[in-house]
Amino acid sequence: MNRETTNRIRFVLEDVLPPVVRDSRLFRSVASLAWGDHIARLASFRERAPFLSAEEYETLYRDHPRVHEGTDNSQACIEKIIASTVGHSVCDVGCGTGVLLKRIRAAREGGRYVGVDFVVEDAAAIDGIDYVAARIEDLPFEDGAFDTVVCTHVIEHVLEYRQAIAELRRIARKRLIIVVPREREYRYSFNPHFNFFPYTHSFLRAVHPVPTSHVCVDIGRDIFYCEDRPGA
Repeated sequence: MNRETTNRIRFVLEDVLPPVVRDSRLFRSVASLAWGDHIARLASFRERAPFLSAEEYETLYRDHPRVHEGTDNSQACIEKIIASTVGHSVCDVGCGTGVLLKRIRAAREGGRYVGVDFVVEDAAAIDGIDYVAARIEDLPFEDGAFDTVVCTHVIEHVLEYRQAIAELRRIARKRLIIVVPREREYRYSFNPHFNFFPYTHSFLRAVHPVPTSHVCVDIGRDIFYCEDRPGA
């Protein structure tokens, strides 16, 4: 299933169904027909967020079914990311299978490309792309290590998201690009998300202080954010 399809489904689930239905046992029962006990496990995961061990966190993500084919990004977001990438070195933090980084590299000539995720076994072996296993809250790179840093569909999963954003800014020399889903929180959801941004200005609060040179727009139920780093 691609992102465009899931965004249409999300419109019905998040904007058409009222909260009294989305938070009900009835919705959980119906959702369980597709996802079994995992739907209740996800709800418990969010409720226990401040108390989760690193092992519990990693186990759930390893067991969580992959919904999208290759990448969580829509074609429109991918095109926007590629058009906004600058410089000769690119780091994709939360690279998943490496599909997005492959698309970025294919659209550009030469350069250095690094994918980061806390689990990199799923990343495809692609010539010209290096992979590093690390957590977004503590990235093993020097300040300003990459001209462009990309992070898509990750911030919504991170409890310490302000620390994560600070790390992304620290290693970005010229430009930082972040994509998150534009969504509302409900008790029962199909994703292990901790943070929810129903509006673009909701995300701008999360990345405060916002530099003068920035873009924050809604692209088909996803929020695309791009900022120029000081001295870019």
